[in-house]
Amino acid sequence: MDLENRNAALQEELSLSPAKRAATQIDWFPRAPAAHVLTGHRSPVTRVAFHPQYSIIASASEDATVKIWDWETGEFERTLKGHTKAIMDVEFDHKGHLLVTCSSDLFIKIWDSQNEHLVRTISGHAEWVRCVVPSDDGKWLASGSKDHTVRIWDAQTGESKLELRDHENDVEVVTFAPVAAYAAIRELTGTPNTDRAKRPGLYLASGARDKTIKLWDTQTGQMLRNLAGHDNWVRALAFHPSGKYLLSASDDKTIRIWELHTGRCVKTVDAHNHFVTTLAWGRQMTSAKVAPTEASSADPEKLMNVVATGSVDQTVKIWLP
Repeated sequence: MDLENRNAALQEELSLSPAKRAATQIDWFPRAPAAHVLTGHRSPVTRVAFHPQYSIIASASEDATVKIWDWETGEFERTLKGHTKAIMDVEFDHKGHLLVTCSSDLFIKIWDSQNEHLVRTISGHAEWVRCVVPSDDGKWLASGSKDHTVRIWDAQTGESKLELRDHENDVEVVTFAPVAAYAAIRELTGTPNTDRAKRPGLYLASGARDKTIKLWDTQTGQMLRNLAGHDNWVRALAFHPSGKYLLSASDDKTIRIWELHTGRCVKTVDAHNHFVTTLAWGRQMTSAKVAPTEASSADPEKLMNVVATGSVDQTVKIWLP
C-alpha cells in the first residue's frame, strides 16, 4: 500500500504544470536566463505590476503609457493612456478591480482596470510623484516623491494622513509589508512582539536615491531600520511570499535579497545590462475557500513563483523556475 501511495504521489507531482510546481517551491529565487523578454515601450520601463487574479502584468514607462501583457505567454495585450507626462508607477489593488498610477505631472490617479474609467485624482506632493502602492486591504495608499517624503493617503477620500521624512534624496519606491513579514520586522527592529494586530498596512518599506532602504511604522511615523548595501539608487522593492526576505533592485544592475530578521544581504543577482528600475513578485488569488483567521483580514492570497523586472534597456524580463 505504501508503494502504491508513493507512486500516486509521484504521478500527481509529475502532472503538475510548471507554474503549479513553481508555486510549491517556498524558497525559490529568480535566476538567469529570463523566460520572456517583452519589448514595445519606446522609453525606459519604470515599473511592472502583477494582476492578483490573472496571468497579466502592467508595465509603466517614461513614454507616458501603461502596457498590459500576459506573463505566461509573453504576449502584448493593450496600451493604456492617461497621464500627460512620464508614468512613474503602476499597481493593482488587492482584487485587481482598480489600477493606481502616478506621474511626473504631480498627480496620483485611480482607474477602473476593466473599463479604464478614471475614479479619482489625488494631489499633495510638492514634486514628481515617483511611486504609489495600495495596502493589501485597499484602504490606504503610500506614495514617494522627488520631494524626499513618503505620504500615507486614505484611498477612499484622497486625504493625506501621514508624512514620513528621513530619506536624503528622491524616494523611488514604497511597498507595504505583508502580514507574513510582521514577526521578522519586529525581530529585526527589536520591537516588542506585544502588538498582535494582523491588519494590513502596519509597516512600510521605502527605497531612495540615497542608496538606502528604510522600514517604517505607519501608525507612529517612526523610521524603524535602515538597510544599506546597494551601490546606486534603490529603484524597486518586493517582499518574499514567505515574509522572511525583502528583494530590492537598483541602478547597480542587481537584485539583492535581504534576510528580514537580521537585515543582512544574503544574495546578489546580476539582472540586467542597464539600471534595474523595477521588480515585482507574481500574485494569484487562492481558489480554495479558507476559513477566516485573525491574519486573513483581506481576501486570502497566494503568490506564484514568478518575478518580473524592468530596465532602462527598455525590456521587461520574466523570471520563472
